[in-house]
Amino acid sequence: MSIVQVQIPDSLHKSLSDLAGRDGISIDQFISTAIAEKLSALMTENYLKDRAGRGNREKYEAILAKVPDVEPEEYDKIPTV
Repeated sequence: MSIVQVQIPDSLHKSLSDLAGRDGISIDQFISTAIAEKLSALMTENYLKDRAGRGNREKYEAILAKVPDVEPEEYDKIPTV
């Protein structure tokens, strides 16, 4: 484990304390979870950008052309208003 000291405004600390208490966890646990969620979101964004950069429009269209052009089953249709 590592220790990180951060100065935050009193109002933010109060909100943090209230939310952690409402969830029944410590402030440390709340902050660790928040950091993990943010890291996960950023890593996912980078992964998707990387995957998108490796995409090939011509290959995509060639595969899509193989899909039959038929109406979807009734249960699979999007309802219209």
